[in-house]
Amino acid sequence: MANDEPMVVTIDGPAGAGKSSVSRELARRLGFRFLDTGAMYRAVALAALERGIDLTETAEVEALASAITIEVTDDQILLDGRDVSQAIRTPEVTAAIHHVADNPTVRGILVDLQRRLGGMRDTVTEGRDQGTVAFPHAQCKIFLTASAEERARRRVQDLAARGVDASYDEILTQQNERDRRDSTRAVGRMLQTADMTELITDGLTPQQVVDRLEEIVRMRIAELQTSARTTDDVTHS
Repeated sequence: MANDEPMVVTIDGPAGAGKSSVSRELARRLGFRFLDTGAMYRAVALAALERGIDLTETAEVEALASAITIEVTDDQILLDGRDVSQAIRTPEVTAAIHHVADNPTVRGILVDLQRRLGGMRDTVTEGRDQGTVAFPHAQCKIFLTASAEERARRRVQDLAARGVDASYDEILTQQNERDRRDSTRAVGRMLQTADMTELITDGLTPQQVVDRLEEIVRMRIAELQTSARTTDDVTHS
């Protein structure tokens, strides 16, 4: 890793594993940018729903993705300048997002945006394909997961906190179906690779998860620094 090359930490894993919340806190602790890539796809789905676009009309969805402006900050997702951080988390958007995520052209547009952002400063980025597609050469890759039951329970609690009443059984069914799609889809398939450090979060509090993630990343930073010093010593010997 070049001294002036931004560091990218990818956190992949299934839906409902808590990637967004812990990745945001991890980025804050490290002083890195936080990149919520799933929110980008949600923003496209929300834009389509708001405009009455048929999500099965791939050409219309592709044209929409090219026309809208998505901005990502550490705390907000802006759609054409409007804060949609809460609006993109509704069950309606969740049910529609696979139409957007399965579109290769839309994925290409958003992955390009992700790479541009990741190349600007040290970044923690989370999603389904960050360590495999968006940033295959990331310096630190983590696969964050939890059991299906644990993830469904967390999702119900998250929705309740947002004032949305949801059935655990329905959420679990939707989640299992999404897991199936995510692991078998043709583009952007969720995949755990050998160069990813797995962290199973069942039984851990969010604080404990972030503590463990920080430990993993700081160990990797130390390894990279040691490697860089060794290389420098060899070069100048």
